[in-house]
Amino acid sequence: MGAVDPQPPQSAPHSPPAASSAAERVIETVFRLESPRVVAGVARIVRDVGIAEELAQDALVAALERWPRDGVPDNPGAWLMATARHRAVDLVRRRETYARKLAEIGRDLETTPPPQEPADPDDIDDDLLRLVFTTCHPVLSPEARTALTLRLLGGLTTAEIARAYLVPEPTVAQRIVRAKRTLATRNIAFEVPYGPDREARLGSVLDVIYLVFNEGYAATEGDDLLRPGLCEDALRLARVLSALMPKEPEVHGLTALLEFQASRTAARTAPDGTPVLLRDQNRSRWNRLLIARGVEALGRAEATAAGPARGPYVLQAAIAACHAHADSYEETDWPTIATLYALLAARAGSPVVELNRAVAVSMARGPAEGLAVVDGLAAEPALRDYHLLPSVRADLLARLGRTAEARAELERAASLTRNERERDLLLRRAADL
Repeated sequence: MGAVDPQPPQSAPHSPPAASSAAERVIETVFRLESPRVVAGVARIVRDVGIAEELAQDALVAALERWPRDGVPDNPGAWLMATARHRAVDLVRRRETYARKLAEIGRDLETTPPPQEPADPDDIDDDLLRLVFTTCHPVLSPEARTALTLRLLGGLTTAEIARAYLVPEPTVAQRIVRAKRTLATRNIAFEVPYGPDREARLGSVLDVIYLVFNEGYAATEGDDLLRPGLCEDALRLARVLSALMPKEPEVHGLTALLEFQASRTAARTAPDGTPVLLRDQNRSRWNRLLIARGVEALGRAEATAAGPARGPYVLQAAIAACHAHADSYEETDWPTIATLYALLAARAGSPVVELNRAVAVSMARGPAEGLAVVDGLAAEPALRDYHLLPSVRADLLARLGRTAEARAELERAASLTRNERERDLLLRRAADL
């Protein structure tokens, strides 16, 4: 934030136990990438997201047993999916009569793909999107919907989801357990709903897609700043939603925001993986095609918005557009960004929005005014362990010439982050001071 790309609180990937051999490290990496698809594909068969997650873990255990001995298959993701689906079909056959379940899930799922859904102009043939809409069912609380979907779609641990929402880890764990139980006992269909039911779930779906993208854009922990696969999944789902719901401005707003953010990916790290701050990025490396797509999506969002009021994602996309149109960090239209953040705070205020606004205010009206906004957040419980608060404060203190204080804040920020790349950057900035 401020010196880095604007972003919400973050979360990070669910991973299997620590691996020692080369094959096991490959398994860990593959499972990080493929587990959401495996869970989604199996859930379509067993109609229970909790059981689907268990079957995905069973496939992981099978891989840990066989791949070190037999070698990693040419298509490891397909191997995991096939293994999990075989076990899902076996489970279904044990629970129900053979003929009735085959009529529901299609003939011989061991060797053929699941049956196509009935043709419908509003249908989405995408298991990941079905998973998102299912876990965002209104029988769950908004908090439970998001926590469960992040767990299954983003493969995030309870600790990482707790960090994303700045709430205690036991709270998140309870939400996930109860959500799985509720979906199972209520026999919720694994489907993309239509009409009013779809609209009722849309807000949660958009939030989840954004958080999954953000985890790919700036991982909470680990050795790498970026996880491009998550960004690609989130952006693809947003584009599918835009085509599905052309009259929803917030859908187009989210799509525009992700297009703009994704356009900067190549410039966000140096060749050795070191993070590059927004102000230092080589803007010639920004993807002009994605920026053009973002401009187009933002235009659709503003054209479909009712009246002058704009929703949170449309406002965030407008902020991202200001960055995309600027030739340099200093030439960015900071007064407009500060105004947009004020509107965003009024529509969907949060401590993180205020922290972003502080950066824009500092660029538009000077670091002293920005620091006043940041200092007003010092007592905010949700930001107590949020590393970007001291990071932003350090940047403002340095601009005011208060070097010793800035260095101490950077060291504090480094102690709070769990991403190795970010920690190295913060410590290097502290040393430079």
